[in-house]
Order: sequence, then C-alpha cells, then structure tokens
Amino acid sequence: MREPCGGVLAFDFGEVRIGVAQGETQIGIAHPLATVTGNSNAQKFERIAALVAQWQPQYFVVGLPVHADGTPHELTRLAQRFGERLQRRFALPVYWADERFSSLYAEELLHQARVFGKKHKQVLDQVAAQALLQWFFDGGRAGGLDGTAET
Repeated sequence: MREPCGGVLAFDFGEVRIGVAQGETQIGIAHPLATVTGNSNAQKFERIAALVAQWQPQYFVVGLPVHADGTPHELTRLAQRFGERLQRRFALPVYWADERFSSLYAEELLHQARVFGKKHKQVLDQVAAQALLQWFFDGGRAGGLDGTAET
C-alpha cells in the first residue's frame, strides 16, 4: 500500500462520542478539531459529512481499539464497521491506527494543560484523535481500507 498524502481527518471512535482531529501529511502535525455526538448514526454522519465538506480530506485515519495485549474486543468490531462506513460513504481510503494508549495520552496532555471539569470532557475525545493521528504521522500505521486492501 502506498504512503498516504494530503489532508486527513482522524477519528477516535466511541459509541457515544467520536473525537475528530485534522492534519496535513506534509507537515505531519495533528490538531484537535471536534467531538461528534448525536442521537443516531445518521446524525453523527451528517456532522461528519459537514467536516468532510469543510476540510476536504484525502483520506481518513480511524483508531482501532484493542486490549493492552493487542487482542480485539467488541469496540474493535464497531470501529471497523465505522471505518468501512466512512470508506463507502465518502469513497476515500481509511487507514487504521492503534489507539491503545491514545486516551491515556490525551488525559495526560489535558492534565498538563490544566484542563479540568466540563471543559476536559468536551475536548478529551478530540485530543485522543489528535494523539492517534500524530502517532500515525510518526509511522504508526496498522493497515488500511481502500477498497482493495485487506484489514
């Protein structure tokens, strides 16, 4: 699989909230962007579609949650379905990034920045998406979904 290039949106998938980060491959720096919520998948994908229209990414990165030992669990399957749905809906490649420690890293970053309480909860998922995208930029790829590649 060739190296991805261009703008990217990254997703820290959760059943309730989806953290979103944005970055550009050429500079290799990720930024927290948004937290997507909604009462239904349709509402969440409407919000994601608005972000796609605004940022015009060339590909997506989706965090692949696994147990600490690397084995899959229920959320792994749901994140994979989410990535497959992104790929079908927007016809853009999806790459996976190991997200085992992205939330812990995000917690530490927010603690260091002295972001607590309500503000902490609002940005945690975005910062987790930022962490996994930065890890991806730094070489932490875990396969892809581009319509031909196996995951």
